[in-house]
Amino acid sequence: MVEYKQYQEAADYLRPLIPQETKVAITLGSGLGQLADKIEEARIIPYADIPNFPKSTALGHKGNLIVGKLEGSPVIAMQGRFHYYEGYPMEKVTFHVRVFKLLGIEYLFVSNAAGGICDQYKVGDLMIIRDHINMLPNPLIGKNMEEFGPRFPDMTRAYDRPLIAKAEELGRQLNIPLHKGVYIGWTGPSYETPAEYKYLGIIGGTAIGMSTVPEVIVARHCDIRVFGMSVITNEGYHFTDDFVNDGDDVIRAANAASEKMGRLFTALIKTLY
Repeated sequence: MVEYKQYQEAADYLRPLIPQETKVAITLGSGLGQLADKIEEARIIPYADIPNFPKSTALGHKGNLIVGKLEGSPVIAMQGRFHYYEGYPMEKVTFHVRVFKLLGIEYLFVSNAAGGICDQYKVGDLMIIRDHINMLPNPLIGKNMEEFGPRFPDMTRAYDRPLIAKAEELGRQLNIPLHKGVYIGWTGPSYETPAEYKYLGIIGGTAIGMSTVPEVIVARHCDIRVFGMSVITNEGYHFTDDFVNDGDDVIRAANAASEKMGRLFTALIKTLY
């Protein structure tokens, strides 16, 4: 079990490296680490240098914490995250979120590459996450850390409604088409079968991936406000004879969409300062 002092040790290491006014952290998913390249005055901190931090082993995750500014707005960016399928327990998958809380972070922006379940979604589309369905172990199982939040945190507003409304407005201003839907957190690492895609659509999902939800649950436990976005990197609703899910294709699709996602994130973050 991760002890409170281990979060403190990581936060104490990072605190002198992060401007005090920083209140936004970003988690960048598969193939989406390019947004970190836009950060000015960037300080690159490898995860391996941070006490008690896990290492990112997933495809398309560089494993760096980037500290700097997005068009003048101070941010911390996770260039790669941690996944349950890598073999980490949930307390390690979400370790960074509690460290962010200790550093004074107020907003967490999460992104991911996701399979589209809704037949209106095409590869390269952006989906604002308005809600989620958790099919991963809940990261709050076990002894509650009262230092971070209550035993039974509310999840009726897991994704911040004012931020969603502002993002939709900015999307119109920037001419960036946006969907809004329900993300399903799946264990992975195998991709879903056609029957599973169908089932997940029936229960209310519009996109599916292997991350994000545990971070969001812990962020809300810590009273950090959350904005989430999925890049649709494959279409899980029509299966021709030659259809396959391929990890390299997912990374390429995420890279292609990362520029417009980055513009939207940057504009939205500027409204918070």
